[in-house]
Amino acid sequence: MSSGRYRKGSRLKPLPQDHLPMHLDVLYRDEFLAVVDKPAGLMVHDSKLARGESDFAADRLREQFGQKIFLVHRLDRATSGCLLLAFDRDSASALGKTLMSREVVKDYLAVCRGWPAETAFTVDHPLDGGPGKPEKKPAITHFERLATAELDEPSSGFPTSRYALLRAQPETGRFRQIRRHLKHLSHHLIGDTSHGDGRHNRIFRMRGVHRMLLHARRLAFTHPHDGRQCVVEAPVDAQFARSLEMFGWPLQ
Repeated sequence: MSSGRYRKGSRLKPLPQDHLPMHLDVLYRDEFLAVVDKPAGLMVHDSKLARGESDFAADRLREQFGQKIFLVHRLDRATSGCLLLAFDRDSASALGKTLMSREVVKDYLAVCRGWPAETAFTVDHPLDGGPGKPEKKPAITHFERLATAELDEPSSGFPTSRYALLRAQPETGRFRQIRRHLKHLSHHLIGDTSHGDGRHNRIFRMRGVHRMLLHARRLAFTHPHDGRQCVVEAPVDAQFARSLEMFGWPLQ
């Protein structure tokens, strides 16, 4: 049954988010699929990157919904926001095909070091599949610069450090694509301990921001059973909101 939060062509209003509850916030649910708000720091499923961990979003969600779930896509451990899942194989397969055909629109918010020169730009830079997968495949991410700001912290011979708020829209889904594309541009993602800039990460930690600043803000896709256009949004958490407030940027 529908949760009652969906109307054809409408923008779904997310539920309030508490601080890392055992149950993940459900942003949208019907009998075929759901979109949940994954908190930063929680791995989606067991993998070689788990390092012996036993707490995964997939396990929580199976218990939370009381039934099988099928993950349609993934989010990195340190990334928060919209996670799409299905309750049956047919729905998962249909959504997966839509995802592969690049018909699912995924919008992320990211805070990076520096000010990208252009307001809108695209990175077309092939990436490998991560550990054990050396073959490079096409990887495309569209970016939009939403806001810029400076902190009174010396950087690279300049008296201040510059930062930008970006909207990122990956067209493909490669391993850590947004993070690695930002590194390719030398506009490292703040809080990224694998591909980021340690000095800038420390600047944010000193100001109380202790997470990677990448958030899956919005998902837009066609419902696999009735053709409706679903648009689901996830609110930023307290840590991400703190970084926006630090620069006087509006809460997204």
